[in-house]
Amino acid sequence: MLPFAAISFIFLLQFSLSLASTSLNQASDAIIFQTKDGRQQREFDYFKLALQWPGTICKGTRHCCSSNACCNRSGAFADFTIHGLWPDYNDGTWPSCCTGTNFNEKEIRTLLDPLKKYWPSLSCSSPSTCHGAKGSFWAHEWEKHGTCSYPVARDKYSYFLTTLNVYFKYNVTKVLNDAGYVPSHTEKYPLGGIISAVENAFHVTPSLECKKGAVEELHLCFYKDFKPRDCAQTHSQNEIISSKSSCPKYVSLPAYEPGAKIFKSTDSSRQHLPA
Repeated sequence: MLPFAAISFIFLLQFSLSLASTSLNQASDAIIFQTKDGRQQREFDYFKLALQWPGTICKGTRHCCSSNACCNRSGAFADFTIHGLWPDYNDGTWPSCCTGTNFNEKEIRTLLDPLKKYWPSLSCSSPSTCHGAKGSFWAHEWEKHGTCSYPVARDKYSYFLTTLNVYFKYNVTKVLNDAGYVPSHTEKYPLGGIISAVENAFHVTPSLECKKGAVEELHLCFYKDFKPRDCAQTHSQNEIISSKSSCPKYVSLPAYEPGAKIFKSTDSSRQHLPA
């Protein structure tokens, strides 16, 4: 198994090549998606990389199963993991389920090792796909969000590869650890300090979501060429609206140790459902 640094270098090299290819081939006209139910959706405005803090989400895990990374890891969670890469509009809405492309895991088989580690499911539930069926966490994210990321990501492989590369390049966990914000069962950290640490590293403002005072998600936003931008919404007159936050002034980054016993869930309705 390659070390993290080697994996990151390989992915970032591929990422640079894929971005160069996209910039050469991308059409200048805005794209309109025609969905299966006849709706039309225009091309997105920017990307949001949604990261989740397993220490918060896994605390709510009442049941375990082999597919739930809260239960089947050999060690503690100490890093943000990927929730998804979401194409969004500046007005706070977003496109979804843009094409009828079904998810096929075989098309991303060479990415499965890093996906299992850095983009795991934290649930036993099978979320709904765009076609009314149940599927994997990756299937849900691809069909709901990935299909709307064209022309930047043109297929499943480029969508998942691009997401992994952005995650590696903008390593939020390392930024916070270097600033002294580490997993803890007891410590409370200033929300402003966490935001400032990210701002100092990437020169943009993230958005955060919390649950019962604990960080649950952190979002980084990017232009279509993956240059960072503030996570803020804008009116048509370009007036910036500050992102709403469910976080108090002092927040926790709870540590989480997986339970030793793994058993099959009989009540998946209680599991965390992905967006």
